[in-house]
Amino acid sequence: MKVLLPDTVELDPKLPAGVQTAVYDTRRPLPEEHLDAEVLVVWGNTRENLTDAAERLERVRWVQTLAAGPDAVLAAGFAPDVLVTAGLGLHDQTVAEHTLALVLAGARRLNLLIRAQIGHRWAGELGGLQPVRDAGSFRTLREANVLIWGFGGIAATLAPLLAALGAHVTGVARHAGTRHGFPVVTGADLPGLLPSTDVLINILPATPETAGVLNAAILDRLPAHAWVVNVGRGTTLDENALLTAIRSGRLGGAALDVFDTEPLPADSGLWDEPNVIISPHAAGGRPLGASDLLTENLAAFVAGTPLRNVVSR
Repeated sequence: MKVLLPDTVELDPKLPAGVQTAVYDTRRPLPEEHLDAEVLVVWGNTRENLTDAAERLERVRWVQTLAAGPDAVLAAGFAPDVLVTAGLGLHDQTVAEHTLALVLAGARRLNLLIRAQIGHRWAGELGGLQPVRDAGSFRTLREANVLIWGFGGIAATLAPLLAALGAHVTGVARHAGTRHGFPVVTGADLPGLLPSTDVLINILPATPETAGVLNAAILDRLPAHAWVVNVGRGTTLDENALLTAIRSGRLGGAALDVFDTEPLPADSGLWDEPNVIISPHAAGGRPLGASDLLTENLAAFVAGTPLRNVVSR
C-alpha cells in the first residue's frame, strides 16, 4: 500500500508491514508513478493539486488532512466512499497561543500603539494613569466576559489561559454542560449572553450551517466596546457587517486571522480600520504531533479498526 506524504511538513510515521511512502509536491499535479496510491496525506495543498488528486487517484481509499478543518478536502471532489480524517488536536496549542496574543493586542491597543510608533507619536492617551475599572471599554482580561463560540480542543486549551489572566470564560457548543471546568451553553442561549460579552472569540469550522453565522444580528447584540476575534474560518463571518459595525461605532474592534477570501484583497476596507488587527492565517501552520496521528491512523487503517477524527460526509 502506498501513502503519499506532502512536501510541506516533515513526517516520520511508523509504518505497518507492507506500507510504503512517497513525498509529493503539493503545488503541482501528481506524477504518473504515484497514481496508484491508496492513501493521501494533505497539508498546505493548492486547490488545483487537491482537485487533480481527486480526479486522478483512482485507487485512493483514505485522505488524511493535517488541517483541523477538512473543508478544502471536502470541496476537492473525492468520491463519497473515500474516508476523510481531520487533524483535530494538532493545532490546539498554536492556535490557542495566537488567539491569546490577538485578544491581548486588542485589550492593550497594540494596533494603535504601533500606528503611533510608525508616526513617531507618543500616544499619551493610551499610557499613564488608567482607570482600575472601565465598564465602557475593553482594556483588560481581568473580570472580562469572554465567549468562545466553538468549544472544541482549541477552546479547551485557550480557556485556561484566559482564565489565568482573570477572564470569565463561557463556551458555546452543540451540547450544554461543563467541559474542562468551564460552563458551555448551546446556540439557543447565545443571544442572551451577547449584551454582557466583552470578547467574542469565534473558532467555528466551515460548514454549510456555519456560513455567515457571525452576522449583523449577532454583532448588533454585542456592547459597543466589545471585540470580535476570528480564528475559525473566514466563511463564518459576515465581513461587511463587521466593517459596518466598527465604522459606525457599534463595535469596539476586531482581530482577524481568517478571511472569506485569502489573501485578503488589497481593496478590503478592513485594512484601513485602526481598530482592526489583521494576521495572515498565522494562528496554526504547525501541525504538532502529525507523525503520531498518522502512525495511529495507519495502523488502524491496515487493521480495519476505527480511525481518529473521521469526518462525516
